[in-house]
Amino acid sequence: MRKLVYYVAVTLDGRIAGPAGEFDFFPQGDAQQTPAYLGFLNSLYPETIPTAFRAGAGVADVPNRRFDTVVMGRATHQLDPTVPSPYAHLRQYVVSSMLKPDLDPAVTVVPGDPVGLVRDLKKEETGKDIWLCGGGKLAGALLPEIDEIVLKSYPVVAGAGIPMVEGGFDPTVFSVAERTAFPNGVTATRLVRN
Repeated sequence: MRKLVYYVAVTLDGRIAGPAGEFDFFPQGDAQQTPAYLGFLNSLYPETIPTAFRAGAGVADVPNRRFDTVVMGRATHQLDPTVPSPYAHLRQYVVSSMLKPDLDPAVTVVPGDPVGLVRDLKKEETGKDIWLCGGGKLAGALLPEIDEIVLKSYPVVAGAGIPMVEGGFDPTVFSVAERTAFPNGVTATRLVRN
């Protein structure tokens, strides 16, 4: 069965973006340290690079390795409102009751029931997993369905902003499967549900 994998960047205090959805405060480190980090992530998850940036990242012709489907909330989808199909190389689902269903032919807008959507997607036999791209509210709604979390932990405290998982008190245990630290201070950790 396919897995739902929450692949996300996070601050030390558990924020995936600032109060207005900004994420430009995540430090990248100096130019000599960053390539090791980006090269590592791009080799494992090349499909998580938006279509418009794949050529610049050197992965334009790299096949999807882990994911063939992306699920995201409205705010994540609209990071750049001029791009209605940010991941054209993946099947795209946007969970939103505010967006019109005919947003783009390559994007399926789901007005509700993200859990039902993910359960249906998990039943498909595609050989690839489902990427939960964000945001925090959607992650909170889908917490019972999240099988793995891949955290890109940045050495910065935001102080306020969008939490990684928004919702009620629901302790859910994950175990560290692997962790890699990079010279730029970022730690990539893959966790699996217990």
